[in-house]
Amino acid sequence: MKDEAFRRLYTTHFTAILNYAQRRVSTPDDAADLVAETFLVAWRRRAEIPPGGEARLWLFGVARLVLANHTRGEQRRVRLGERLRLDLREGLEDPAVDLVEALAVDAALSALDDTDREVLELTVWEQLSPREIGALLDLPARVVRSRLFRARTRMRGRFDSGNLTNDRAGAGHVPDVRTALTPRKERKA
Repeated sequence: MKDEAFRRLYTTHFTAILNYAQRRVSTPDDAADLVAETFLVAWRRRAEIPPGGEARLWLFGVARLVLANHTRGEQRRVRLGERLRLDLREGLEDPAVDLVEALAVDAALSALDDTDREVLELTVWEQLSPREIGALLDLPARVVRSRLFRARTRMRGRFDSGNLTNDRAGAGHVPDVRTALTPRKERKA
């Protein structure tokens, strides 16, 4: 098919294909995309376009296949959007709860002496072993273990005694320093 013949095909059948598309998709932009893709396929396969009146039916067949691809793509986008929204909803927490929790943890940490606090933070946040903390702070590992035990006990005592609250604690849940201090992405349930 020559360029001029294709122009005539386009001019003759554009409105019919556009009407077909508009009745089957939800937005004018989607209809325009469907028509453009239909005629792009027709241009690429112009040697296969049947002569005469059969060309119109052939274009509707192409438009139908393009619409099917569009529908599948739209369904994939919807599923992906739902999955992303669910992931975001699960990953986001109430900032007010985060603030209350952060203030409670800060208050509990500030009640510890500097070395106990450093030992606890290095254990929980940096995941260092007592041996590694000992090397870092120039303390024997047994002293680090003793300070870690004391710091955890004091933290638990402050949470258990009601001096601090953990708004995330459900009925029967006893807040633990491991859940209160673990960074969000590594928090253990």
